[in-house]
Amino acid sequence: MAISTNSTGSTGSTGARVNEAPNRQFAKANGAVAEINGIRIEKSVIINRDRADLYHFWRNFRNLPQIMNHLEEVRVLSPTRSHWVAKAPVGTKVEWDAEVTHDQENELIAWRSLEGAQIPNAGSVRFERSLDGQGAEVKVAIEYAPPVGKIGSLLAKLFGEDPERRVAEDLRHFKQFMETGRTTHAAA
Repeated sequence: MAISTNSTGSTGSTGARVNEAPNRQFAKANGAVAEINGIRIEKSVIINRDRADLYHFWRNFRNLPQIMNHLEEVRVLSPTRSHWVAKAPVGTKVEWDAEVTHDQENELIAWRSLEGAQIPNAGSVRFERSLDGQGAEVKVAIEYAPPVGKIGSLLAKLFGEDPERRVAEDLRHFKQFMETGRTTHAAA
């Protein structure tokens, strides 16, 4: 299985990128709002399925708790808005509302959290044909602002909540689920 990290400005060996200023070129290229000015994570995986299947599974946000251990629930409020409930460090929960900012069938879903989110975030997931023509490459880019900035991110890692590792695990689970119909979640 190929899961890769793309980092251009690294905070160390984690591969997470900390933006000092909003990356508007990325926002235009990826159809995501990148005005978070926070920590950036980029991961990708090749999945042996048609990208339309992958897109439609992901676009039904209610499916995502099946592949993402930290998500408890996603409620769809409208075609472009949803409410997310996630587990956070030390047995707490984080909730936020998000809106889809770009949606290109079988190609791209981009989102941003709405005002008032406890952890402001934005990102995109792209579904591209793999270079070898076998399946599709799924590319996830997320930018978020942890509470208390960089210190909050370090504290989360101390409590076992490493967002970069989580994204990689989520993509592994997505690959496994889409290729086999099941996934093995570690205890959260």
